[in-house]
Amino acid sequence: MFCQLFGKYLIEMNVITKDEYEDIILALRNTRIKIGFLAIEEGYLTETEVKEIHRLQAIEDAKFGEIAVNNNFLSQEQLDKLLSMQEGEYVKFIQILCEDKGLFLAEINGYIEDFRKRQGFDENELEALKHEEFDKVVPMFAFASKPFVTDLVGLMLRNITRFVSTDFYIDRIIRVKQADYKSFVTMELKGDADVHIGFLADDNQDGMLLIANRYADEQYTEANEDVYDAVGEFINCISGLFATNVFHKGVKVDIFPQHAYENQSAMGDAYVLPLYIEDKKILFYIAINSEVKIGEDPVEGNIEVLEGSPETEDSKGSIVVVDDSSLSRKILRTILEENGYTVVCEAIDGIEGVDAYKEYKPDLITLDITMPRLTGNGALKEIMEYDSNANVIMITAAGQEDKILEALKCGAKRFITKPFLAEDIMKNITEVLG
Repeated sequence: MFCQLFGKYLIEMNVITKDEYEDIILALRNTRIKIGFLAIEEGYLTETEVKEIHRLQAIEDAKFGEIAVNNNFLSQEQLDKLLSMQEGEYVKFIQILCEDKGLFLAEINGYIEDFRKRQGFDENELEALKHEEFDKVVPMFAFASKPFVTDLVGLMLRNITRFVSTDFYIDRIIRVKQADYKSFVTMELKGDADVHIGFLADDNQDGMLLIANRYADEQYTEANEDVYDAVGEFINCISGLFATNVFHKGVKVDIFPQHAYENQSAMGDAYVLPLYIEDKKILFYIAINSEVKIGEDPVEGNIEVLEGSPETEDSKGSIVVVDDSSLSRKILRTILEENGYTVVCEAIDGIEGVDAYKEYKPDLITLDITMPRLTGNGALKEIMEYDSNANVIMITAAGQEDKILEALKCGAKRFITKPFLAEDIMKNITEVLG
């Protein structure tokens, strides 16, 4: 983030051109080496182990290295070596300015000091910005009187780093009473605190498209229901981690399904944080314990489902997939079919899921916990009343531990956590079906 902010300052000061800045950022983007990749190259981890650590990051808000050491994937000595090999972007940025742009280090340090003063940072804050210490950086930009705002911004940025891009920066948070938008994907959490969070595009859709494409690994070219669904699933990751974090502080919240709106205004006391991902702007919206009206007539989600496949003699088993997210259904179905199972039906909510179970009588059914009309746990109870021997696996984001426990008590055999990891899915399916 320092490189982007300092680079913009250098453009304003006519030290470098916009094209030169873009060349530097592109070089940084192409040379940034993640710890997981270095660990594979050094023979410390396998690709499967790296994927598992990434999955755990969606459940536990912690750094890659911290999770790797705590779960005995890496020793502290191995992690220290990998960190020493991962040269910081700040160092590379200064090196490029010296070598390619002909600036002297004394000149650059002078510009850095002027940049610090103009931004109002103290020396400790500047060092935190250089080394991307989010816990220290976020309060510099997202100080707010209401609780949880800073925590949510930090969670959002860490997930942007994990799933979207390391090339981003933020501006200072703004308190608003009205936020006009071209598109808005939002999720609500209710309980001891009432929270609305989401991503809002106030001019063009480029930022929304970028998040959707990176998270879903797709190539969407225009904003539509699938884009909103992918962004909603990304928000679900943030919500789940937030719910887990505040639960440990004695605050309980429930997660509700995401919604998308177009060409309206969000009314009520809220905060918006300007976020620039690869220079594409999007706003992160937060409302805490506020009477807000997000919009009317949400965009209909992608209610189209793929037809079920007929079960063949060599199939390992028949499965019904139930999830209101078309992206989640697609990912889960692909993994299952590639491993020899037959998805005989897809459904988009608990009511359809119960009907599908009764019609197809599958060997197994997966139920997302958070769904409209009838939740996964509500559908589970009806299915178990109909067939006490039903094989049910729950699909969940982080932050829903109480609902998982409730589901297991009601008869669910296992639970699978989003984002999906193929190895985790197949391990659970195999254990249930044999």
